[in-house]
Amino acid sequence: MHPSPFSRGRLGGGVQPMTRIIPVLTVLAAIILFWYAMAIHMNAPWQNTLNARAGLENVPFSDFAQQTWSQDKPVLPAPHQVVSEIWNATVALDINSKRSLAYHGWITLSATLLGFALGTALGVLLAVAIIHNDASDRSLMPWIIASQTIPILAVAPMVVVGLGAVGLTGLVPKSLISMYLSFFPVVVGMVKGLRSPESIQLDLMRTYDANGWQTFWKLRWPAAMPFLFASMKVGIAISLIGAVVAELSNASGGGLGVRLLTGSYNGQTIQIWAALFIAAGLAAVLVAIVGSAERYVNARMGVRA
Repeated sequence: MHPSPFSRGRLGGGVQPMTRIIPVLTVLAAIILFWYAMAIHMNAPWQNTLNARAGLENVPFSDFAQQTWSQDKPVLPAPHQVVSEIWNATVALDINSKRSLAYHGWITLSATLLGFALGTALGVLLAVAIIHNDASDRSLMPWIIASQTIPILAVAPMVVVGLGAVGLTGLVPKSLISMYLSFFPVVVGMVKGLRSPESIQLDLMRTYDANGWQTFWKLRWPAAMPFLFASMKVGIAISLIGAVVAELSNASGGGLGVRLLTGSYNGQTIQIWAALFIAAGLAAVLVAIVGSAERYVNARMGVRA
């Protein structure tokens, strides 16, 4: 007896998504439980001090746990405190307020996107030059690799201060730091991708009497697409890191990095964690957008999923 189309739809469309979601939810629940437990452990010394000052003794564990989860400046804020801070600093505030995480998130996002666009363009151009010119390969590649050995925390203040001295402030210095970090994976990925066609494929293009541009556009460039999008996913994430690090060197410009800095100065750990989660959420969304663009390009190129 064959199952009906309805039963097949339920089995194929209902069971499979649940088998994917349940492990994710299980891991998420374990992380949250561990987080709450660590919040009790890390906040307990200060809570014991507060209870001793208030003359509270033999506090039940359930009440003590609630106390550690509701401190104003905890060592480790509880998950609900971070969620509450994110809500209060985004939805509950005017988006133009200097205290709004949405306002600072937009500043960081602007620098990230501009730096990522510049870094991707620079990386592709350098990769094209490297694969078409042996001298460029021998001269550029060692310097490109060496550039990534310099700590970004050392580079960012020099770039921000140096450009500020010549009148370039705001978005430009931060986007250049993002570009500095994001161009490297694009260069490496594109060089690998543009060199991925096999010799027999190149010989076939010569048989068709294809010139260098036709070989590049019809063979090398399509072959490099998977490498490009893989490197862009890395590049967009570290581009955001570059923007945040640049903001740490320029507290007057705003951004999530500034919120992290002010929270650190004032001991506002809840604010720090909220800014971190907003930054992580932005990175996840940006990587997902690049992934969607990859699927669209693959569909247009006829790549099978």
